[in-house]
Amino acid sequence: MRRILVAVLTATALLGLASPALAHNVLVSSDPAKGTTLQEGPARVTLTFDQYVQSADVNQVAVTGPDGSQWAEGAVEVKGNVVSAPLRPLGPAGEYTIGFRILSADGHAVSDEIKFTLAKAGTGTPAAADAARSGGTGGGAAEEASGGVPLWVWIAGAVVLLALGLVFALRAGKEPTKS
Repeated sequence: MRRILVAVLTATALLGLASPALAHNVLVSSDPAKGTTLQEGPARVTLTFDQYVQSADVNQVAVTGPDGSQWAEGAVEVKGNVVSAPLRPLGPAGEYTIGFRILSADGHAVSDEIKFTLAKAGTGTPAAADAARSGGTGGGAAEEASGGVPLWVWIAGAVVLLALGLVFALRAGKEPTKS
């Protein structure tokens, strides 16, 4: 019974210690929402995450139009778990991609893309090339590495530690035999 208790406590401790590895921010919602079709272009992109986002110069948001032009212009704002960026009035109708890269609460970069469609063409003109670079990722946020340790490394490490803990617990639980 003692061996089982030690094994359960060891497994619980290892799994409890491994959970911070899974603490990267997750996008909860966006405005415009993923896959939505809009009649008018938004004035701003807003991304809401499950945890606070570190306010740093590395946070980036880009909006790429159907012709590859950039529409985000200006500084990215971070307020708690909400990241937003101003947009120029959108131009051609078609699919737009919001690319983002933010500094997660645990210090790792998180990036992804969200697509939405503009049904009716607007009258706007794209941002200048250098303005797009300073205000965003150029639309390729999903292509960049997250900068963190891959998930499989944490899982493999937890399995190895669990196995070592079980071996130690089983050996420590044996009572010496008396002759």
